[in-house]
Amino acid sequence: MAYSINGENKHYGTPRNPCAPDRVPGGSSSGSAVVVAAGLPDFSLGTDTGGSVRIPASYCGIFGFRPSHGVISTSGVTPLAQSCDTVGWFARNPAILNRVGRVLLQLPDTGPVVPTQLIIAEDCFQLSSVPSSRVKQVLVDSVEKLFGGHVIKHANLGDVVKDKVPSLNSFLDKGNPSEEYIIPSLAALSTANRLLIRYELKSNHGEWVSTVRPDLGPGTAERIWAVVRSTDENVDVCHSVMTELRAALTDLLGDFSVLAMPTVPGDPPKLQTDPTTLGAFRARAFSFQSIAVVSGFCQVSIPLGMCDNLPVSVSLLAKHGSDGFLLNLVETLYDTLKEHVGKL
Repeated sequence: MAYSINGENKHYGTPRNPCAPDRVPGGSSSGSAVVVAAGLPDFSLGTDTGGSVRIPASYCGIFGFRPSHGVISTSGVTPLAQSCDTVGWFARNPAILNRVGRVLLQLPDTGPVVPTQLIIAEDCFQLSSVPSSRVKQVLVDSVEKLFGGHVIKHANLGDVVKDKVPSLNSFLDKGNPSEEYIIPSLAALSTANRLLIRYELKSNHGEWVSTVRPDLGPGTAERIWAVVRSTDENVDVCHSVMTELRAALTDLLGDFSVLAMPTVPGDPPKLQTDPTTLGAFRARAFSFQSIAVVSGFCQVSIPLGMCDNLPVSVSLLAKHGSDGFLLNLVETLYDTLKEHVGKL
């Protein structure tokens, strides 16, 4: 139900990933993703605190949208960590994704949009195990065809975060930033994000977990109990990180630019993968997911077909409150993306 990016469920069985049956469907909104990927409903809802819409969307080969934090009411939703909780949705095509968003966001219909810039997070794409030609180049070629090459820009996202988010300094030595395949500043961002989520999760559910001692699944149980047993920490610095990151990325993107990066750092893991292997993948995945969570920006995961019989995707992020712009851009862009995927 929460606190997992795999979707494996010891109580009811793991929802079968229609795209890759021997792989995890992604969590925790795995059921919502699987039914859409299987062609049952046109769309479904899910919650995304740390990645629970974006990751299953990527693993199941469908669209997943995490809205700007706070723009869709979470009234009636049991909170996990209210500073990060969002209500998102899944769809198989961008037109449905857009229509659902217009209803949830209460936005009027508008025509196609042209981005000012598409900024490629080069360092993030370098961390992905999926070939660059299969994801980044498809996006670049499509944007160049539709909007012109002058729109394409390049940046090292880790450098932007390191330079513009000084409050992260207290987190830079935690974890293992020298580990291969980790961008130190994004790893620090993920650490700050997890601290805030742990703090709010404990405040919301610690007493219930300690009293009821629920039968939690493997992996989830260890993480939840670690939260419950943790000592109170000063989370004020986490709020400073959030404020600084939102300002830095708003400055980078402006009103009508988008940031492109992988949704996840590689292929969906196989079912029942060794926990140690999953832990390393999880760390990299959260360093990507934390960008939207900590900034409060909106993010969409866009399916780009299959590579070696496994689904691949790319993500676009836009500034807080630009959800309608991002939804329109995806709908404008997707036919050209499919055309370039078809040529591979």
